[in-house]
Amino acid sequence: MTVPTKTLPSGAELPALGLGTYDLDDEQTAESVRAALDAGYAHIDTAEGYRNEEVIGDVLAEYDRDEVFLTSKVLAKNLNYESLIASCEASLERLGTDYLDLYLVHWPNPAISLRETLRAMAELRDRGLVRDVGVSNFSAYQLSCAHHVSDVPIAVNQIEFHPYFQRADLVDYCRESDTVIEAAAPLARTDVFGDEVVAGLAEKYDRSPAQVVLRWAVDRGVVPLPRSSTPDHVRANADLDWELDAADRRRLNERDRDEPVYDTPARDWTSDVYGIEQ
Repeated sequence: MTVPTKTLPSGAELPALGLGTYDLDDEQTAESVRAALDAGYAHIDTAEGYRNEEVIGDVLAEYDRDEVFLTSKVLAKNLNYESLIASCEASLERLGTDYLDLYLVHWPNPAISLRETLRAMAELRDRGLVRDVGVSNFSAYQLSCAHHVSDVPIAVNQIEFHPYFQRADLVDYCRESDTVIEAAAPLARTDVFGDEVVAGLAEKYDRSPAQVVLRWAVDRGVVPLPRSSTPDHVRANADLDWELDAADRRRLNERDRDEPVYDTPARDWTSDVYGIEQ
């Protein structure tokens, strides 16, 4: 596959397609990561809260680490200075590497100073433990604050983005501020597969619904991070060397419902992904 890249502030090239690893058990994680790397993916996304870093590290040991763009994220409960440094060091140990290509604040936590959080991120970059830093699930306002108080560039905002949740204002701000947009849940956790427009385009182009939506995301300048527990689907999701015509891209643009699948107020903040006690 031929995947374009995005240049980050460090000069590193971020592959514009990555493998998401959220909500996979250990066996599924290992199979998916191995299938992805064998298929030519060069971008793996994980997080402290996914509890799969050690499994991913075991698989990465079979490959050339420097050929893989590796991202992890720090839990929202660990955003104070000392905890963030410790979280990063623990992630590195579990992943079996001495650096991360990208380290993200997984979710904002208004109970902890953003300035303190980003001071720790700058320290990690200065020590060479991370090459670029960013955020995840930040609104335009929160991202603006991060840009204002950070001593190092905010390279990425990883957000929920798919045809049903296109977030025009946030996307516009990310572009204006030279912040790369990564799409978590780019397939709306399969909700878009039954969409009549997506299904029609899949038939027209002789592609899967997932391939149609991922091709559209890449065309929008967004970096999708699809995840699958099925190695065949992992491989198929990388087959994006084809084009949607402009009219069909517009048809997908028109599917926006402002309808998230996970970025909603009704979330369990005590779960592993957030780790904030009530």
